[in-house]
Amino acid sequence: MKLLSPAISKLARSRIWQIKNWMDHPVSAQRTVLQDLISSAQYTAFGKEFGFSSLFNIHDFKSRVPIHEYADFQPYIQRMMNGEENVLWNTPVHWFAMSSGTTSTKSKFIPVSEECLKENHFKASKDVLTNYYNQFPESELLTGKGLVVGGSHQINHWNDAIHYGDLSAVLMQNTPFWGQWLRTPELSVALLDNWTDKIEKLAQSTAHENVTSLAGVPTWTLLLLKRILEIRNKKYIHEVWPNLELYIHGGVSFVPYREQFEKIMGRPIHYVEIYNASEGFFAGQSHPADDGMTLYTEHGIFYEFMSTDEYGKKNPVTIGLDKVEIGKNYAPIISTSGGLWRYLVGDTISFTSINPYRIKVTGRIKHYMNAFGEEVMVDNADRAIAMASLVTGAAVSDYTAAPVYFSENKNGCHEWLIAFEKEPDSMEKFIQHLDQSLQSVNSDYEAKRKGGIALSIPIVHAIQPQVFNLWLEKKGKLGGQHKIPRLSNDRTILEEILGCM
Repeated sequence: MKLLSPAISKLARSRIWQIKNWMDHPVSAQRTVLQDLISSAQYTAFGKEFGFSSLFNIHDFKSRVPIHEYADFQPYIQRMMNGEENVLWNTPVHWFAMSSGTTSTKSKFIPVSEECLKENHFKASKDVLTNYYNQFPESELLTGKGLVVGGSHQINHWNDAIHYGDLSAVLMQNTPFWGQWLRTPELSVALLDNWTDKIEKLAQSTAHENVTSLAGVPTWTLLLLKRILEIRNKKYIHEVWPNLELYIHGGVSFVPYREQFEKIMGRPIHYVEIYNASEGFFAGQSHPADDGMTLYTEHGIFYEFMSTDEYGKKNPVTIGLDKVEIGKNYAPIISTSGGLWRYLVGDTISFTSINPYRIKVTGRIKHYMNAFGEEVMVDNADRAIAMASLVTGAAVSDYTAAPVYFSENKNGCHEWLIAFEKEPDSMEKFIQHLDQSLQSVNSDYEAKRKGGIALSIPIVHAIQPQVFNLWLEKKGKLGGQHKIPRLSNDRTILEEILGCM
């Protein structure tokens, strides 16, 4: 470990000229990426269907290939998972990242090719490290271990050749040998599925390590840190890990958690945000003080950007990097070395800078809750409300929900305001079935609720329908097609409605 770390550190620092090259020529880098993608996939089933062999420019590509959502790709992905090759990508795909489904499926299975691992996920991870060393040349990050809090699902086997799990589990399973040296805990603990056992074993196995960096979703990381303080009988994390200098976070907004992290650390460390999804590693902060994350333009992903007001149109207009505007909301459309073609990720982003290109995640193209990595969509909520109503004899006229954030002494949860036309025969029973139904339709919510160690059971308030109407009236939206937002990722709307009671 001691011999290996300086060599990796030197290699990481030497990559900065490569990063500078694609940052200085992002549009050119994107053209090259698209050419490579189309050339690689021209003889796949998808490539033949859409005539990739005769595509010679971006305009033709956009004209010939429609924008896809997951349901459009599901039949192709099913063929891949059944062992068929050359469907969406030209090399064998043995790994699939499982994430929460949006409509008819509980889970999505995103293909992760060898190229996707090497040229996207691992390359982007190295660039995060290189940028960090470039900004902090005296860093001793690799003299200790990196603690990764992730992988809520064991690796599962679809058949002898096909494997799936959540993204962090897939990445851990495929990490190069040098990465295994630099990470803690051992893989068998890192990939545990039961989060109650996992947090305890993570804490026990790392409380006496020399941890210099952390990475993971804030919810789980905070739980782990609190348990480690209990084990070591310390007040601050710097008393446990005096060499800790970096926390890499992503997946949910860090805003509600920053104060808690700063308090529990006991002294300043660096915080770096990344944008790494099942579909790809898109961006990362080059410096902790940057407003936004640098978009990775040479990492096996070709980007288009659709203004959010284009969503739902028959032929939505998309633009390239050279035409984006600062501060405007866009939905990214991606084509990847995993075989996703003009795929609507579902997130919304805005650019904070165009020289270099930096972005921040602003939400989802549809209403959602994702304060804890649960990614509850409106369709999930609608279905859960319907199931709970059926069991309890209730009739719901309207509802809205928002997160209740972690506090020092309480877990997070969801808070619901529901207007009943007919109240349930038992509110307690309704809440239980709402919770259980959400778990049945959303695997990410199910994982966060397991054991109640991250998300507690929902809070539900029965309110009169006129309360919603009062809020709409105050907003000048009463009548017409204006509706109460079903789900929010912050508490602004819910608190405003509560203020109307």
